[in-house]
Amino acid sequence: MKLSLRILTLAMMWVAISPVFAGMPQGTSTPPSGDAVEYRNTRYGFTFSLPQGWKGYTIVTDQWEASDAQKGTVERGPIVCIRHRDWSKETPWQDIPIMVFTLTQWESAEKGNFYAGGSAIGFHELGRNRKYAFALSSRYNEAEVAGREEVDKILQHEPLRPLWSK
Repeated sequence: MKLSLRILTLAMMWVAISPVFAGMPQGTSTPPSGDAVEYRNTRYGFTFSLPQGWKGYTIVTDQWEASDAQKGTVERGPIVCIRHRDWSKETPWQDIPIMVFTLTQWESAEKGNFYAGGSAIGFHELGRNRKYAFALSSRYNEAEVAGREEVDKILQHEPLRPLWSK
């Protein structure tokens, strides 16, 4: 009888204090899964958490291209753009363009060997798995379009998570 009373007491305490902990800030982690929209890319092995306002997003694929000064070659790779549901030709929104690099390409990019239009391209790494590194070009938000600040805020929460371990 004493054990069931202790369990009941602990359960009641948890019900009373858990809302306090639920409201505490959690640093730069992604929003709770109940509030997030998750994009899952099984081809390259990552997920990306978005706020509810991005529900109904679309994916647009493109390709990046840059010359590798050290190798004297042109490197290419995919860009996976997450596009806001309100994007239109008349009123474009800021995309989230995730550049996908092989680990060899990423090593070269980290050394500053990638050039486009005669100038070095800077990158911000979002994460990596055992096969790929994911990054944003430092120029991704140069256009004056709606949603720039929102995308910057999303990126502050480290929304990309690799699916495959390193």
